[in-house]
Amino acid sequence: MSFFKFENVDKSFGEGTAKTEVLKNINLEVQEGEFLVLLGFSGTGKTTLINLMAGLEEPTKGSVTFKGEPVKGPSPERGVIFQSYSLMPWLTVNGNVKLALDSVFPNMPKAEKEEKVAHYVKMVGLSHAATRRPAELSGGMRQRVNVARALAMNPEMLLLDEPLSALDALTRANLADEIEAIWQGDKKTCVLITNDVDEAIILADRIIALRPDGTLGEEFKVSIPRPRDRMEMNNHDGFKKLRADVTKYLMDVGIEAKVEGSKILPDVTPIHGAPKAVADAQKGMIDKNFLDFSQLHKIYPTPKGPLTVVEDFNLKLNRGEFISLIGHSGCGKSTVLTMAAGLNDISKGAIRLDGRHVEGADPERAVVFQSPNLFPWLSARENCAIGVDKVYPKASQAEKQDVVEYYLERVGLADAMDRPAHSMSNGMKQRVGIARAFALSPKLLLLDEPFGMLDSLTRWELQEVLMEVWDRTKVTAICVTHDVDEAILLADRVVMMTNGPQATVGKIVDVNLPRPRSRKALLEHPDYYKFRQEVLDFLEEYEHGAKPKAKTPAKAIAAE
Repeated sequence: MSFFKFENVDKSFGEGTAKTEVLKNINLEVQEGEFLVLLGFSGTGKTTLINLMAGLEEPTKGSVTFKGEPVKGPSPERGVIFQSYSLMPWLTVNGNVKLALDSVFPNMPKAEKEEKVAHYVKMVGLSHAATRRPAELSGGMRQRVNVARALAMNPEMLLLDEPLSALDALTRANLADEIEAIWQGDKKTCVLITNDVDEAIILADRIIALRPDGTLGEEFKVSIPRPRDRMEMNNHDGFKKLRADVTKYLMDVGIEAKVEGSKILPDVTPIHGAPKAVADAQKGMIDKNFLDFSQLHKIYPTPKGPLTVVEDFNLKLNRGEFISLIGHSGCGKSTVLTMAAGLNDISKGAIRLDGRHVEGADPERAVVFQSPNLFPWLSARENCAIGVDKVYPKASQAEKQDVVEYYLERVGLADAMDRPAHSMSNGMKQRVGIARAFALSPKLLLLDEPFGMLDSLTRWELQEVLMEVWDRTKVTAICVTHDVDEAILLADRVVMMTNGPQATVGKIVDVNLPRPRSRKALLEHPDYYKFRQEVLDFLEEYEHGAKPKAKTPAKAIAAE
């Protein structure tokens, strides 16, 4: 008997012309004790599938059974951890976890309950925050409370709907390891939904891809022996091959579906070359040490005295260089970026761009944030045109329009220039944000986790869009990211920051991989995993709050 089974399941919402088919002809069996990962992108019906498993939705057609019985509604036997967390704002961390125990085990002795609560709160690394309320917690910490609460209910089957997506890379990895340890220790049955290929391979017995049309796609068996160490995986041929196969499959079905269904990524060549106004704006700049961070400090006053967030940050960039800035959460990456943008005052030291000190915000330094900050009532064209008038004062109106259209074409929005921002997906909005930044013909492009809010496929697409546009302009760029693959894919050098407070440059890796780059090509390049290992080694060294070793002072590294 199957532990959990879908037979010929369809799920649609709405009626008549408003009917939307989300899942089609799903046949799926989950074995007891199995760790199954469903891998797919936004809009493939992943959450609907988990909701059917949890009993929060009923199929339009077909049957869903758990241990041979039809699933009629939610049950504590099937514990669900969602992407968004619903904590009681008036209860502490401990109180929120205890609430779950009270509902499932009303007769459990008080002392045993307290012990269980403490155990699961410690497991997700929140013992230090046990008495805080949700308003005092970060998004990642709230999600960890959510995980502790579901685990405390001791379900037979754990259903995980992208529970780690709101977390930074380190917390995400640690929590994934905890979930695997619980699964192995209690022999629970786990179904995880994610769009992270590495997470899927580390955790799964089986990976099933969900296709954009709501059907189940290819199945990949994961035969890599457990325990699977993240660092060792980087040198494991089976891991590399599976990673390349799964990535290629997802890109092929995902991007093919997007191109067939719309014209988001037309392969267009503009009838004009780079607009003359852009070329004129680039004349007369210095090449060497074009951007110079010198003994940069950021100090915030606090009730307990001054807090140094960034200390003695030294870095020199030549014109046209692309740098990735990476490090653990709280290491000051975004602080350095906002100081370079002129949006955050410099406490000590200096930043010079093209020989002049950075003081205040200026369109010569364009920033692309995690959320695109568009005016919702304006079209893509109008949003992109903001600032262009100021940047090209001598250009005619037609030339300015040329600049706007050129970059909107380049990011794949040739057919959506007049669409208002409020009707666009997050991925399309971020394309407008990228086009707008390039249209300003900046001396410096600053990207603060520009793809952090997007699903993997959209992120992969936009990374390629960004590289394609950057290859044409060779604008000097810094991208803050916590994604190791993104850092290597984009950059000439990956600059790694030590942990904060007092964060500084810890190590720099030169990424001498050929350009133009594509994700598929890089995954097959023999040196790719060597660079990846260097970055992973550094991040692991600083995982537990290590400080830079005396033998490699930041200044010496930055000057090399």
